[in-house]
Amino acid sequence: MVTEPILVKDLSAALAVKTGELIAKLMSQGIMATANQSISVETAILLAMEFGTELIVERKRTVLEQLEKEFQQRERAHLEKRPPVVTMLGHVDHGKTSLLDRIRKTSVASGEAGGITQHIGSYQVDLKGKKITFLDTPGHEAFTSMRARGANMTDVVVLVVAADDGVMPQTAEAIDHAKAAGVEILVALNKMDLPGVDLNRVYGQLAEHGLTPAEWSGNTEIVKTSALTGQGIEDLLEHLDFIAELKNYQADPTIPATGWVVEAKMTTSRGAVATLLIKEGQLNKGDIVLAGGAYGRVRTITDSWGRSIKKATPSMPVEISGLDGVPHAGDKFYCLSDINAAKDAAEEIRSVSREESLARRSQVTLDNLFSQIEAGQVKELNLIVRADVQGSVDVLTKYLTELSTPEVKLKIIHTGVGGITEGDVVLAEASVAIIIGFNVVPEDRVRQIAEASHVDIRLYSIIYRITEDLKAAMQGILEPDLQEKTIGRLVVRNTFRVSAIGTIAGCFVESGVVTKNAKLRLIRNNVILKDACSIESLKHFKDDVREVKAGLECGVKIAGFDDVKIDDVLEVFEVVEVARKL
Repeated sequence: MVTEPILVKDLSAALAVKTGELIAKLMSQGIMATANQSISVETAILLAMEFGTELIVERKRTVLEQLEKEFQQRERAHLEKRPPVVTMLGHVDHGKTSLLDRIRKTSVASGEAGGITQHIGSYQVDLKGKKITFLDTPGHEAFTSMRARGANMTDVVVLVVAADDGVMPQTAEAIDHAKAAGVEILVALNKMDLPGVDLNRVYGQLAEHGLTPAEWSGNTEIVKTSALTGQGIEDLLEHLDFIAELKNYQADPTIPATGWVVEAKMTTSRGAVATLLIKEGQLNKGDIVLAGGAYGRVRTITDSWGRSIKKATPSMPVEISGLDGVPHAGDKFYCLSDINAAKDAAEEIRSVSREESLARRSQVTLDNLFSQIEAGQVKELNLIVRADVQGSVDVLTKYLTELSTPEVKLKIIHTGVGGITEGDVVLAEASVAIIIGFNVVPEDRVRQIAEASHVDIRLYSIIYRITEDLKAAMQGILEPDLQEKTIGRLVVRNTFRVSAIGTIAGCFVESGVVTKNAKLRLIRNNVILKDACSIESLKHFKDDVREVKAGLECGVKIAGFDDVKIDDVLEVFEVVEVARKL
């Protein structure tokens, strides 16, 4: 075994080969290196093979990995109970922030725009001497995006469901995101002050999503609340305290503090300020903090009520100043003993952008599935399924779960009707999942986010093709396939009926290019209505043309199809052969 960077002399010792002999072998391969010079991992492995040895290379730890290892190895001799950390999730306007407002008796909810929380906030409340920390997120996408960065801050999710609306699409997504995070789920059935509430209907909807109420002999506690009247607030807090007692959340307050950045910003008066959530240890005024690529000595600590304090303990949310820059939400922070060490670590972290490191996550795709199975890296394949109608979702769920093998279990972590969303991509990245789309497509922005995150989206119009591809990928026999390459996107701005010809779609080319010999699909509300259509005629003004580029208008006649409407989207694609990399 050798550790990066691999020096020639270290490799020679690991292989039990004379250094001179190793240098001679390198020279024969056109590589000039001395005993104290380093060589690439690939070169070292090939050299080892030539000498009949299998070489194990231990990757060099990053600064953050080394810090995390050191903090994990610290002795925790003074474990004490800590407050639970709670995140509220739910559909827009179901009353998440209004409930928090009731709990905290502040006016945060009144400052919302359109019912959407404008930032991630964190607050700590006191229940008869027992504290509970609440994180108020803009939605489950933000919750899961933080989890994708390794920030597993939450102990309990309170799922807020309006009693009059019941389980809405965003509620269902929030349930799947909470389940994927593996945290406790408590349901707050809000707006119980409204007349005509049908509890059985809402309970049935929750049960359909795997949250069977305790009143129905299930495992999910339902607390009936009203942010308007205050009904159930004390009951909700008592339930959270009971969960904390049951789970016995603990931390050692005597070690140097570590935790997460909840949010951060640059101010004109205090410079960079960051809201931190203490995971363990004690943060003191004057401590040296490394937070992502930012570092500094803590100048001020402010609690969630705006009071200046000198120290912060586990599960406590605080705002600090003193950092030299603005860290990212979800960054881990550490208290260090040496300011120069913190500076060096921050500079090293800054040299590698957070976006690039996220893009290099080991995301599973159908192309690399078999190799990851062989390497033992995949035991469970997470899937997100989107389809045009619920019937298709049900059929796919049944067929796909039956494909599990002793080597790999297929697990569907989320399903939905309609186009692939940003929330799907965020969940796929955090859960290392593949997205399967049946007769639906993602919007351009969602597709770009997926590409940047290396999330594999597979689009199909035939069900058996999905099962065939998954079976083949799991068996390692996925053959080179014809794949679609999107080259343009058109929006229908007008339609013209021409006798003896049919409907002409007057289009604007939003992006890319449309060519006469390309194929296109007609999309309405993110659902595919017609796929793999040929273009019968393509005109720019009155002229027949072979292509029209972005920013221009054109007339398109779809071969054999006339049901085109204003605001329909025409996605233009070519079919290309792509080699699989297994």
